Amino acid sequence: MASARRVLVPLPDHDFDVTEVAVPWRMLTDAGHEVVFATEKGHMPAADPLLLTGVLFGKLGAEPEPRRFYGDLTLTQSFQKPLTWDAVTPSDFDALLLPGGHAPGMRQYLGSAALQAKVAAFWALQRPVAAICHGVLVLARTKDPATGRSVLHGTRTTCLPKYMERSAYLLTAWKLGRYYRTYPAYVEEEVVAALADPSHFERGPRVLSKRGTATDHAPAFVVEDGRYVSARWPGDAYLFTERFLKHL
Repeated sequence: MASARRVLVPLPDHDFDVTEVAVPWRMLTDAGHEVVFATEKGHMPAADPLLLTGVLFGKLGAEPEPRRFYGDLTLTQSFQKPLTWDAVTPSDFDALLLPGGHAPGMRQYLGSAALQAKVAAFWALQRPVAAICHGVLVLARTKDPATGRSVLHGTRTTCLPKYMERSAYLLTAWKLGRYYRTYPAYVEEEVVAALADPSHFERGPRVLSKRGTATDHAPAFVVEDGRYVSARWPGDAYLFTERFLKHL
């Protein structure tokens, strides 16, 4: 196999998506690569707890396999003792992966100017970058210092589709309020606004519940543009990571 690569995975202190972190971690480490986590202050992070127990009546949470992967992940040194965002030297890493999540704790990660500066520096290195779901927002908000535009300007991408975000919100708002609406604008709206042309956004086939697995990619959808790989939601995580692995 190819030589081992170091993959940087920044996270908030809490509320990230279980599947979008645990599945890539498992597949990347199984392939011999090193996954390095980073949080704002170097605190051990924690996933959105509702995704581990079931969001509503035990439903809508992570599937059993990603939950098992997450349990294994929490026992690792790299997860228990992450770097701080400030301590990250982008050139020390061969690839960058930006997971998502929709609960309120994600704002720490999605809105950080300090993290965006590190992401901009990494993007300029022309090395592989992968983003899934809300993680695409980090790239949409990251500005190229030379142009002042989003680093995604001129790039094809997908992200969490508006219909999916809206459906989850409408289904659960009576019980969970704005749990599925991290920001007033929908993820898709903000991402599309950052692109050079709306046609550069790819929504993919309509899906609301069926998820891809390690052995069935039929429900999954991924967009690749050169060294950049993007996906929509946890149901794409296995195919997303498989495509990302090819760039390593």
